[in-house]
Amino acid sequence: MHQEIQNIKSISQLHEVFGFEKPTHPMISIIDVSKWEIPEKYVGVKYTSELYTVGLKDKSCGLQYGRNHYDFDEGVLLFTAPGQVQSVSKTQHLDEIKGWMLFFHPDLIRNVALGRSIDEYGFFAYDVYEALHLSDTEQKTITDCKTMIQNEISERIDNHSQTVIASSLELLLNLSRRYYERQFNTRSAQNSDVVSQFHTLLNSYYKSGKFAETGIPSVEYFSGKIHLSGNYLSDLLKKETGYALKDHVNNFIVEKAKTLLLIENETISGIAYNLGFNYPHYFSRLFKSKTGLTPQEYKLLN
Repeated sequence: MHQEIQNIKSISQLHEVFGFEKPTHPMISIIDVSKWEIPEKYVGVKYTSELYTVGLKDKSCGLQYGRNHYDFDEGVLLFTAPGQVQSVSKTQHLDEIKGWMLFFHPDLIRNVALGRSIDEYGFFAYDVYEALHLSDTEQKTITDCKTMIQNEISERIDNHSQTVIASSLELLLNLSRRYYERQFNTRSAQNSDVVSQFHTLLNSYYKSGKFAETGIPSVEYFSGKIHLSGNYLSDLLKKETGYALKDHVNNFIVEKAKTLLLIENETISGIAYNLGFNYPHYFSRLFKSKTGLTPQEYKLLN
């Protein structure tokens, strides 16, 4: 197994490393997966890139993400963001897999609205096993967006190209967000179990004194216990309950604080410490943002 990690910094370098023809656009490229041959020398090599990736594949492909390996037997849409580590776990022959991979550099969208909202598409940080599974109709719609972009970068690059490409890319991402919501809905029973598991973990963490011992539980703590990526877990909770993960934790803290504030011998500093805050003013700020009162005002009123 190769140990070095190769960083792909640009579209041009991507094409050079994998032996593709020179790109027609410096900031975005679409690769036909059926024409992507992966020889033995690339198996096990780890890569990071400074590019965003959207990929649609139709069948099993050996893809390793982090320490996990996944094979898919149906059409799935995968997303990766700059800085994520990936590797290929098996060779790939010409025409073995159908699909496409769209790569774009952040500079492509930096000066347009999508550049300001790209972080809102949380699925770029989902793990591979949380990929979007598409119906045939959805696959066609997504591929139509890809085709519009492909036409722009291969036929007519002009003063309007960046706007057309960015708007088509934004449409593709908005559709993907809609389809993820559908996927959450179709897995409602499974999602309810996850919500229940999250609340059990949160209560156990509190009862064991870990708020005071190790601090407020992080997104990573829950995602590690539930075996979902942090972004996916937070988005799932928001879809099912209306609150993202951090909101759940903050609401839990405030509710516990209300009870503790009614205990006469508990100081506000002591309560803040027991709820995971090293500095009481951070606790007071959170409490007031949720209740409209400072902890002291709440204590006096009750």
